[in-house]
Amino acid sequence: MALLEVARFLAPYQFSLPVVIGSVLVLILYFRGLRAAREAGETIDIGRRVNFLVGFVLFYVVIHTRFDYYAQYLFFMHRLQHLVLHHLAPFLIAVSAPWRILGFGTPLAIRRLWLRPGWHHAVVRLVYGFVQNPIVAPVLFVGLIYFWLTPSVHFDAMLDLTLYHVMNWSMFIDGLLFWWLMLNPKADGSSVVVSYGIRVLTLFLVMLPQIFLGAYIALSGKDLYDVYDVCGRAWPIASSTDQELGGLLTWIPAAMMSVLGILVVVNYMMQNDGRSPTNASGGRELPSHESGQ
Repeated sequence: MALLEVARFLAPYQFSLPVVIGSVLVLILYFRGLRAAREAGETIDIGRRVNFLVGFVLFYVVIHTRFDYYAQYLFFMHRLQHLVLHHLAPFLIAVSAPWRILGFGTPLAIRRLWLRPGWHHAVVRLVYGFVQNPIVAPVLFVGLIYFWLTPSVHFDAMLDLTLYHVMNWSMFIDGLLFWWLMLNPKADGSSVVVSYGIRVLTLFLVMLPQIFLGAYIALSGKDLYDVYDVCGRAWPIASSTDQELGGLLTWIPAAMMSVLGILVVVNYMMQNDGRSPTNASGGRELPSHESGQ
């Protein structure tokens, strides 16, 4: 019976073929990359592998299982979903530094013909440089939280399935960009240069508006998100309790993620005595003719 309940929970609430295909493809590329890296003599720390897989599984669970149903019909489950999509899953994926492994698992022809030219395209570099600007990135990170939690915007997003998916994917993609900017082991030599000190300051600053917003939601005493009354809640829970729990999830765990990020950055600083590491992969550089770089 327990296994049957688990199977029901893991079954997609709203099946998405692109999510399934994309998820399987990412896993194939990652494990291919791990094998290719081992063959090239590079050691991939088990912690990095665990972080990536846990982050990836968490992302999949909150976006493509029965969890997504509860996120659509309970405010606090929605906030838990976004805590995973915008904070926890991207944090774990970013700290695992998987990008070169995924690239190494991609067939060489695709890397040479599509990925490498696409990455070096002027428009792509311009857009990436803009969203990863040390000022723009934290503003986007916090701004998206405030935008999607604006009561009128949130009401529309929870009633329009397309807008709902845009909301979730925008949070996840922005989370990946922000946490990679903060947790990339390299402080220089990257496409975007951010010193360790600026990262610590940024992580502290983004914590404050999240604390304020979460406290406001939890303690407002007003029903800010009546869409859950309109649609009905998945569980028999008072609207005030639902909102208070959602506010607490926006307030405390999100702030703690910034603290964890600061600890990771400080660890980088201690490991390198304030100097930037030369290799974000945690091992020797892969040969350029093999990695496609």
